[in-house]
Amino acid sequence: MLGPADGRYVVRTPGADEAEHVLVVRTLAAPPRRRLRRRRPRPAEPDPEPTAVPTSRATVIAAEPLADAQAAQAWLREARGDAAERRLAEAVAVLNRTLAAHRVAAADHALRDVARDQALVARLGFGSGDEVADGHWTEAVEVPAATRRTRRTAALRPQERLAALLGGRAEPLACEELLLRARADLDRGATREAALQLRVALEAALTELSEYAEVTDLAARLDELRAARGEVGEAANAALQGPLENAQAAAVERVIGRLEAALRAKSAAGLA
Repeated sequence: MLGPADGRYVVRTPGADEAEHVLVVRTLAAPPRRRLRRRRPRPAEPDPEPTAVPTSRATVIAAEPLADAQAAQAWLREARGDAAERRLAEAVAVLNRTLAAHRVAAADHALRDVARDQALVARLGFGSGDEVADGHWTEAVEVPAATRRTRRTAALRPQERLAALLGGRAEPLACEELLLRARADLDRGATREAALQLRVALEAALTELSEYAEVTDLAARLDELRAARGEVGEAANAALQGPLENAQAAAVERVIGRLEAALRAKSAAGLA
């Protein structure tokens, strides 16, 4: 379940007159209400069947309509490969923007952003106003999940690291969680929050990674990150006052990428 109640949500940039998107949220395959209301424990079978759970369908609709049926067909034909993934990434950003607003409105810290890979099905399509308002379409295509790049996965060594973390042979760095939050903010377009998170993540990383400075090329990477402290601090200070300028937002995105690269280099070297 995503979090927001079923319904239609108009999404626009603060201060803008025109809407940019409409998000339609629908719950599918919900269990009967009587099961949801059960309060007393009951005996469990030793080999139970998987429990049916509700799922959510989120439909992101562009506020600007396509000119006609031919334009719609052309738009759908272009939904291939990287172009399809870019459109899905834009839709996920709109969805995560909504989830971030709901997280604040509901004061629910446990509500998390979603990723494209978490979708059971991802579709791109078009339809009439009444159709898309109900989460339906005239014509659509299912977009298969993108194949992860094996080189990056190998560099991160995720399964080995997971075993080490769970087995008590390693501890996560504070900067890793802080950086993940900064990346999530950046990906959903919240550059102010990303700048503030990055400042703390960068300071933590410079301290925590210093003991690995002589391994592989971490020393050079740390020098690069130290040199970026000034612009990161300026971006964070600006974020306290309001939206970032384009150059400041670009600096935040660049330094987040460089810090991610430093952490990947640490993992690739097999360091806990």
